Amino acid sequence: MAQKFFNLFPHADYAQKFSFAIVYALLAAISINCFYQPGHIYSSGITGVAQIITTLSGHYLPFTIPISLGLLLLNMPLFLLGWFKIGHKFTIFTGITVVLTSLFTQLLPEEVCAIFGGAVMGAGIGYALRNGLSSGGLDFVSIAIRKKTGKSVGSISIFFNVCIMFIAGILFGWAYALYSALAIFVCGKVTDAVYTKQKKMQVTIVTRFPNEVIEHIQEKMRRGITIIHEAEGAYRHEKQTVLITVVTRYELPMLRMAMKESDPHAFVSIAENVQILGRFYEEKL
Repeated sequence: MAQKFFNLFPHADYAQKFSFAIVYALLAAISINCFYQPGHIYSSGITGVAQIITTLSGHYLPFTIPISLGLLLLNMPLFLLGWFKIGHKFTIFTGITVVLTSLFTQLLPEEVCAIFGGAVMGAGIGYALRNGLSSGGLDFVSIAIRKKTGKSVGSISIFFNVCIMFIAGILFGWAYALYSALAIFVCGKVTDAVYTKQKKMQVTIVTRFPNEVIEHIQEKMRRGITIIHEAEGAYRHEKQTVLITVVTRYELPMLRMAMKESDPHAFVSIAENVQILGRFYEEKL
């Protein structure tokens, strides 16, 4: 019986659907806790009905029925409809989504706001830096330190903002310090994910046409290239040339285009997050 149940879910398909369920549940919880409820706005469908039940119970009952509980209970009979009339797999994953939405909605709004606010702020900072701008303030300090140390802007920002976390804890309580720490951490990580110009990658190219490859790479980006002649393959013992360079993640699409134009059959190896000691050209902001 158990084997038949698990056969319904190929591994890759299960992981993908479960990840989509988590994303939807988180976004739905953010919408309810941060926008709909504070603004007294009612959503569509069962979520809107659950909101109405919560409002009415708060006015006419000695207790308030949480939206998360109402959402879960209202969906129960609909699961039976889905199971018998639509499909088992569809109903199971819908059930997972509803349970996760109820769980995330029940979380404290401060926690949801910390994640959402940190992600939005980090995306904004990263997008600004990526396009030659900044949000001011500690961005100047973070960029200056990054140029000296090679550390990422996000990690430097997290270090400096630790003091904000402690001030929030002293003034407003340590629960708010935890929310601040969560927001600062998410903000720093999202900044690093968006601001790809700071991430360096070592590229090793094995090619029979080194001159063409070098010409196309240096046409598209300002990068030095180390040339190793007379490299020999262990299988066919053919003489080839090895080229070594370092690019940023932002330049990776340009590198792929250069390789496609110059030698699409070349062997290219890319190592991420390398640390540079020495000169490495960076565009001025």
